[in-house]
Amino acid sequence: MLASSYPFWDVMWTMLVFFLWVAWFWMLFGVWGDVFRREDLSGWGKAGWLTFTLVFPFLGVFVYLVGQGKGMAARNVSAQQAQKTQFDDYVRETAGTNGGGAADQIEKAKGLLDQGTITSAEFDSIKQKALAAA
Repeated sequence: MLASSYPFWDVMWTMLVFFLWVAWFWMLFGVWGDVFRREDLSGWGKAGWLTFTLVFPFLGVFVYLVGQGKGMAARNVSAQQAQKTQFDDYVRETAGTNGGGAADQIEKAKGLLDQGTITSAEFDSIKQKALAAA
């Protein structure tokens, strides 16, 4: 009987209000995150934006989005690029620590064989171990 006391359009209205409430907080936290990540804004500027968005929540967030929207997007893109560069550097560094793979190990062993440091049997053994590990 509970469902009959809460009509369909009331359910739809409640869902819309809840969605807008979640979207509002998402925007608010996005603005706060951008304000605190900015390096070109002083501490007083950050405190001012925070106060503005707390005292006049809707007006503060919308003013920030209109005035700083392009800068916000540029800062997000540069942060993502920096994170990707850092990840790529980490992958290169980590991949290079294990000997460089089978081809690199065989190439080093071939150099040792050519120098006469190892025998042909040792070269074949290193080559087979490198290919088995790959």
